[in-house]
Amino acid sequence: MRGLTRSAKRAGEMAFNAGGGVINWFPGHMAAASRAIRDRLKLADLVIEVRDARIPLSSANEDLQPVLSAKRRILALNKKDLANPNIMNRWLNHFESCKQDCISINAHSSSSVNQLLGLAELKLKEAILKEPTLLIMVVGVPNVGKSALINSIHRIATSRFPVHDKMKRATVGPLPGVTQDIAGFKIASQPSIYVLDTPGVLVPSIPDMETGLKLALTGAVKDSVVGEERIAKYLLSLLNIRKTPLHWERLLHRREELHEETCSLNENDSRGSLRRRRRLNDSDAIYVQDLVMEVQRTLCSTFLDFTGNTEEESELECLIDMQLMALRKVFRIPHKPFDETHGPTSKKLLTLFRSGKLGPFILDDLPDEQ
Repeated sequence: MRGLTRSAKRAGEMAFNAGGGVINWFPGHMAAASRAIRDRLKLADLVIEVRDARIPLSSANEDLQPVLSAKRRILALNKKDLANPNIMNRWLNHFESCKQDCISINAHSSSSVNQLLGLAELKLKEAILKEPTLLIMVVGVPNVGKSALINSIHRIATSRFPVHDKMKRATVGPLPGVTQDIAGFKIASQPSIYVLDTPGVLVPSIPDMETGLKLALTGAVKDSVVGEERIAKYLLSLLNIRKTPLHWERLLHRREELHEETCSLNENDSRGSLRRRRRLNDSDAIYVQDLVMEVQRTLCSTFLDFTGNTEEESELECLIDMQLMALRKVFRIPHKPFDETHGPTSKKLLTLFRSGKLGPFILDDLPDEQ
């Protein structure tokens, strides 16, 4: 595992990053919000720090960690549906060993958010007996799902508590940094509990290229800052270094066997025609599924056919270029003369990864495996 970790780190230092410089994304409104967060943290009784489950360490706001660690805090690893569940359990054990309350959640799931609220109430149990009013703060870097979590808490609160005060919903958007002011609402009475939503604040300078690329790959940094092709090449370098295409080869083989068995059963089943008609009604879902399988099959075949040494950086880059060219055909993107860029191909590949269609991943390595 240690060898794999060293190789994975090398992906952030490959030549396709040369000349790109340090990623630095710190808009003015976020700088102002950072100052406001520090002021309000002094009043907070509990902090929920939302991180991306795919990057439990890289999505931490290092600038605020000394302040956050001194507060009652819960780490909420959001987007658990996009993260490898087996590795996620090891991350939860890691934080538990560090005496840090941590829970993996899906901010769009009521049951998942209810579990988080239960843990928050447990953490606040002692404070509830002492204070008439309690404040919960939700913080995190951009695009980890803070606003989605706030809105889910809001929906649960309206059904659970007899609150008469007008509530304010957080503004949700697909781009990092969309929530541009500190919004708050009352979620409970007796005692009064308020939840404040804060814009995600990224540290002024990301400490290294690897962290910056992970944040860009998961959407915490706008694609325009880093470049879609650069992010896609980083993704492919990770997949190749981790030999993910070999896993896909076994997965695709099992799928094909299952498909053959299903077809055989349908041929002998009078209800087979009805099932086929139902499949036609689900044509959009089938198209996406078929596209994903073709992407995986293409990356698998190019990986297996490659005769170079992927331990050599220059040869790994050749493989990545070959894969992007092959994916262009899969995505049916026309080739333009004298155009060697892969912008449209990169965009489609990143969309599949970010939506979880390529499978669940955790990009960070556990500290004891580095």
